[in-house]
Amino acid sequence: MSKNKPRDVQVFPVGTDTRVLRSRSWARLRFEIEYALAKGTTANSYLIEGDKIALLDPPGETFTQIYLESLSQRFDVTKIDYVIIGHVNPNRAATLKALREVAPQITFVCSNPGAINLRQILEDENLPIMVMKGEETLDLGKGHHLQFIPTPNPRYPDHLCTYDPQTEILYTDKLFGSHICGDQVFDEGWQVFLEDRRYYFECLMAPHARQVETALEKLSEFPTRLYAPNHGPLVRYGLIELTKAYGQWSQQQTIQDTTVALIYASAYGNTAVIAQAIAHGITKAGVRVESINCEFAEPGEIQAAVEKAAGFIIGSPTLGGHAPTPVQTALGIVLSTATNSKLAGVFGSFGWSGEAIDLIQGKLKDAGYRLGFEPIRVKFKPNDVTLQMCEETGTDFAQALKKAKKVRAPIQPATSVEQAVGRILGSLCVVTAKQGDISSAMLASWVSQASFSPPGLTIAVAKDRALEPLMHSGNQFVLNILKEGNHLGLMKHFLKPFAPGENRFAEVASQDTDNGCPILNDALAYLECSVQSRMEVGDHWLVYASVDNGDVLNLDGVTAVHHRKSGTHY
Repeated sequence: MSKNKPRDVQVFPVGTDTRVLRSRSWARLRFEIEYALAKGTTANSYLIEGDKIALLDPPGETFTQIYLESLSQRFDVTKIDYVIIGHVNPNRAATLKALREVAPQITFVCSNPGAINLRQILEDENLPIMVMKGEETLDLGKGHHLQFIPTPNPRYPDHLCTYDPQTEILYTDKLFGSHICGDQVFDEGWQVFLEDRRYYFECLMAPHARQVETALEKLSEFPTRLYAPNHGPLVRYGLIELTKAYGQWSQQQTIQDTTVALIYASAYGNTAVIAQAIAHGITKAGVRVESINCEFAEPGEIQAAVEKAAGFIIGSPTLGGHAPTPVQTALGIVLSTATNSKLAGVFGSFGWSGEAIDLIQGKLKDAGYRLGFEPIRVKFKPNDVTLQMCEETGTDFAQALKKAKKVRAPIQPATSVEQAVGRILGSLCVVTAKQGDISSAMLASWVSQASFSPPGLTIAVAKDRALEPLMHSGNQFVLNILKEGNHLGLMKHFLKPFAPGENRFAEVASQDTDNGCPILNDALAYLECSVQSRMEVGDHWLVYASVDNGDVLNLDGVTAVHHRKSGTHY
């Protein structure tokens, strides 16, 4: 299928009286904070035709027209009885309004927080809604007696899963998804989707690992043959393995002994997206996030999270020149609970002046707190570059907490094994990558040739590196091999700490290659590479890439080599 193919809707039967409508785009559509991948997306919606008709999770406005056209060609839209919504997204308003125009009898089915949001985005306080709190069921007839499982988390406080015992399909909404477009409806050869599903988990679910574990426990009570998520292939063949993986990935987060309390509210979703990007950066660095949406959290929950956290970050929109009441309440709890030795941070989005950010910053400074970064101020909706900056800010914040903890701990001498591992030599290189407006680079010495035909190599990339999001399957990069005797300047430059979002190439001579990534003019040689796969290895990703092109820039030069005395650090 051509990536230049226009958007379409793929319709396929997935169970008795049940079809999926997969709104597809091969062009890049950014969802949430997944700016690093550009594999298109599918927005999955489901139609159950019992004696009553239910439509689950219509897509956002990007697909409104083609979705309704496709639905109308196969089904009398005027007969829809229920629209079930796993989470309410303002982006869906256009589609929901269009459905109501042709089927005004529709009753919406969602959670209680979802009902509040739904009335707001559809601007109708009298909207017919069935609120599902967990005990209620919905009988569509023909055996489709739907059950509902609330699975809220701070990012999606209205999150609701739906189970159909007739087909044993579990409609999981945001859980178990991936942003990838293709012709496969189900996940045959499920291993090839694992990297994309893992990245989706890291971006959207890792900051809410505790809530994910609770959701998994709830969902385990329902005998299931198929997960039907909002995005990506439906999960049939890898269902058991993916469920186990979600448990393992969640546990990796919850066992971390250093925690950041991330407290926020969001008026239009923009502050929540910023919070998610910061949280992703924190979790990448091996620090746990206790994410709290203060619009829905109890005061005791906020207090408990702040008490056990090593640091905290507060985010707020600006409404009428002020922070909303839930944020002000949460700020009061923080000021009365957290010792001022804890590292703090502030962020927010706004439409005009952003007074709420200044208010929070001022209160924290007056109380003697040290800020781990300059307050993040985002006007309107954050773009990819802004989200990269937010993610890097989160990583820096987490690393500062870990560094403070190491300073307090006694330094142990390297063991004989660690000294021996340190004797493994590696050539000094700089990896450079660019995707759209986002670029990054890192100094690397854990590089090795891996294959002759096709020529390929491996690079170990630490999980918390700023470059890491640009090193997924399908991405391209350049490996710049440094020259002995001419490497110290470049080594010093790329070893220095960069501010979040800072241009790594402002002070070095470089030029773009055919794949769009920079070549360093002072390199000994360069290789243009395409990432084929990657494997998780402890605190690093091992990236395998094929070599597409390259050249030696200095035929008389010798490769610079990195000598170490210990295998515990670079």
